[in-house]
Amino acid sequence: MTLIPSKGAGPGARVSASFIAVIMLALLLTGCAPAETGLQRNAASQLQSRVLSVSQAAAANDPAAALKSLDVLEADLATSAREGEVSEQRKRSISTIIADVRSDLTEAQTAAAKAAEAAAAEAEAETEAAATPQEAAPVVPAPAPIVPVPAPAAPVPADHSKGNEGKGKGKND
Repeated sequence: MTLIPSKGAGPGARVSASFIAVIMLALLLTGCAPAETGLQRNAASQLQSRVLSVSQAAAANDPAAALKSLDVLEADLATSAREGEVSEQRKRSISTIIADVRSDLTEAQTAAAKAAEAAAAEAEAETEAAATPQEAAPVVPAPAPIVPVPAPAAPVPADHSKGNEGKGKGKND
């Protein structure tokens, strides 16, 4: 029974697949009233409550808690089998489903840890980038103010009189 979703699916999809497997396990335990099912009523009730713990943790997307609950379920199953409350055949079928769920949860936990590491590395890189002083842009001096240069004075007309001042018509010598 493969519960791993397609490759593009994230850890939440794996936990959802585990949740489905847990539900299947619960359904396997529900038809347990008659003795011929290989599971006595009180053992079934106890195992169902353990399955509920696993499914709640898986639904909460907490693979670590789901794995711990799965360990308790597995221990209770072993105890019930030793006490004769669960047949060997029923124990094997439940153990197979537990193994599948454990595999999915472990994979989801690993994927979540990798995602957390990647997010931490990205955050660290951003923190380092923010803490590293940026190279200052070269300081370009402000351009010198433009001072208007006065235009040269207009040339003074040359005196063409050649020493003839005072000579001319109407001037007395």
